[in-house]
Order: sequence, then C-alpha cells, then structure tokens
Amino acid sequence: MKNLKDSDGEIIISRGGEEGDGISPSRHKSYTNTGKTLHPPIENHWQLPQVDQERKPSSSTNSGFKAMLSYPNKIRNSLKRVGRTKSLQVLLEGAHDPKDEQLVQTFRELLFLEGQLPAKHNNYHTLLRFLRMRDFDFSASKQMFLNYLKWREDHRVDAIAKEFKFDEYEGVKKCYPHGYHGVDRNGRPIYIERIGLVDLNALLQVTTVERFVKYHVTEQEKTLNLRYPACSIAAKRHIASTTSILDVQGVGLSNFSKPARHIFMEIQKIDSSYYPETLNRLFIVNAGSGFRMLWRALKAFLDTRTLAKIHVLGYNYLHDLLEIIDPSNLPTFLGGNCTCSDYGGCLLSDRGPWKNPEITEMIQAISATDDNGFENDETQSSEDASARTVKILSLEAALRDTKTKIEALEALLEETKKALKGLAEHIEELRSSWEAEPSLN
Repeated sequence: MKNLKDSDGEIIISRGGEEGDGISPSRHKSYTNTGKTLHPPIENHWQLPQVDQERKPSSSTNSGFKAMLSYPNKIRNSLKRVGRTKSLQVLLEGAHDPKDEQLVQTFRELLFLEGQLPAKHNNYHTLLRFLRMRDFDFSASKQMFLNYLKWREDHRVDAIAKEFKFDEYEGVKKCYPHGYHGVDRNGRPIYIERIGLVDLNALLQVTTVERFVKYHVTEQEKTLNLRYPACSIAAKRHIASTTSILDVQGVGLSNFSKPARHIFMEIQKIDSSYYPETLNRLFIVNAGSGFRMLWRALKAFLDTRTLAKIHVLGYNYLHDLLEIIDPSNLPTFLGGNCTCSDYGGCLLSDRGPWKNPEITEMIQAISATDDNGFENDETQSSEDASARTVKILSLEAALRDTKTKIEALEALLEETKKALKGLAEHIEELRSSWEAEPSLN
C-alpha cells in the first residue's frame, strides 16, 4: 500500500514488509526527508544466519576473543539446566544477522579494549540497539552507550527496578489511564495510554514527577527483562519492540501545561537516550484539530527516527489498528472486543504472555540461576578460556609495544652508526690533510 502522510508532515512508515512490519525486510535501511537513516523493524535483523561451509577456521586467539566478547553464555547454559530446547535458546538469545554481527563485534572490541564494557551489559541486542540509534557510527554509539552506563549508575537503576515500591499505583491509574494489554499480530506487547482522560492535577496530588519517572523506569526494565522474553516464547520468534497506542480524544494545547511538558520531556529523554529502538510503531488515534495544533509543538521534542514510527490518525482509525492487532487484544474503547471485566478494565489487567505462569516460572528460573551464579562445566571452561584470552591479548599488546620500541631503537642505532661513520671519515680526511702539509721549521 502507499505511504501514509498527514497534513502536518509527520513521517509515516509504509505498510509493506513482513507480516505488516512496515518496511520490507529486504531493505536494510531507508532514508527520511531529513537525511536520517530509518532502519527496518529491529526483529528483522534477527534472521537465522546462513551456514558458510567454506568458512575457514580462525586462529585460536581470535576464537577465544570472540567467544569472550560474544553474548553472555549464562542464558544459554541456564536454559540447558532447566531442560529447554535449542529453539528456545534462539528465541531468547536471538539469531544474529551476519552483517550486524560483524558490526556489533567491532563495537564490542572497541569498548572492551578501552575497558568500557561491563560484563552485565555485554549484550548483543543492547549494543545493536545503540548502534542502530546512531546509524552504526561507532564514535557516536560509544558516547551514547557510555552515557547510558553512567545514567544507570548515577540513578541506581538496578536498585530502582528491585527496591522501588510504587504504592500509589492504583491512584495513578485512575487519573492517568495507561498500561500494557495483550500483543499485536506479530507477538509484540501493546502499550496504551488514554491521554484525553488524564487529570494532571489529581496525578500530582497522588504522586510526584520524580516518583512517576522512577515508576516509568521500572516499567521499561520490566519490559526488557520480562515482557519481551515472555512474548518471544509465546510467539516463537524474537520480540524486542513495542506497539503503542495513544488515545488523544479531547487533547489540545491547553493540555500541554508546564508540568505536562516536564513529565513529557523527562520520559522522552529517558526512552530515546537509554532505551533506544524499543518502539516498533506508535498509533495516535482520535486526533482532532486541537491535537494537530499541539502535535506541531510536540514534534520538536522527538527524535527523527521516533517520528518516522508514528501514525497520527483521526477518528476512523479502527481499520489501521485491526491490520496489526486482533480484536481480542484490543479494548472495546478502541473498537475491539476485550473488556478485562475481571480486572476492572483493560488498562488495569497488564494482560499478556508475561502473566502466563508457565512462561514466568521459566523466566524466573533462568533469572534465579543467573543470580545465584550456578555455572556448569561448560561455562567454567568458557570463563577459563576467556581469562586465558585476556592474558594472551595483554601479552600480545605488550609484545607489540615492545616490538615498536625495539624498531625505534634499531632505527636510532642505524642513524647513530651512519653519524659515527661520517665522523670517522671526516677525522680521517683531517688527518690526511694534516700529514700532507709541509713541516714548518
């Protein structure tokens, strides 16, 4: 189908491509009207690689280096311990596109050799997301990744995800209707907000901006560590992005007050800077004339790549949503069939594969195994090999440095020899000249 573009000029992804993903998987990237690169949906990069029968074995050093820097073995080994199949390993670990694999590997080596790659964040998909966000520019991607690590440390993100208690959760839900609800036709989690029903004054009486932002971070961490893995298992394909819907009925410029701008900008900064490439599509529905005026102002705060994933739709949006979402996963207030009456409403249910006891039990078992550090012999051998590789790399680096210094000394010695030889010849010329002169009586 043809590209969609509304009168305000936002960039819209075409509907071609695999299973309605928006961009044909055969296209590695396209370009927006600002010259920025728009990459295909991130899952399209995770196709099973072709087996190259003629590939030559690499040296033991390179093999060890790549094994050490590759995606951590813990999940794979944990899956073995709980008796899961290799197909499940592929779902959680993700098959890698060969071209991306090479780029990520180069990025790993750059970070590792500079001592800037913590083991916990040595994750293929995390590194790929930062590379994609900066169009595979290593320098820009490195700076963005280092900013991410510093932010996590400064704000104790790991501690927030585990320790932060958002006791005002129910009160916030009442004045800010939002939540995850089901999956789209590709198995991605669906996130919904009813912006038109937000009561900002009530929200700020129930919580603070700082606590709401912390809550948002915990939800992002939960999505990365629970929702995506659960969706991957349920869909039997790697899931790593979200389909979002914003219902903006009744929203206009008056809704964009100073507190609203502050919350919007804080969350936008966090999402774009520290959770890049996790949005698949964003559908803004029930957009009237008031919102379209507001949209012109909001676009200035959004990254070009994010803008390219946004569809601003009016009141006849249902056909667009049903193309990618089954009615059973769409709430009735958006034209679907679901009410989640047992939970008090769809946005209170947090419905999805992450609520399946069998799936969550498996994910919890993997997490518990990793946290307790139960390593099997294969993992230990891998770690031993990694340690040996580090020593080898250090020795090779020292050897290269020593060799460079020796070559410099040899060059200096050669120049000294030439200078001494020239001096000796000059002295000999002076002596011959002196002996040839007649004696003075």
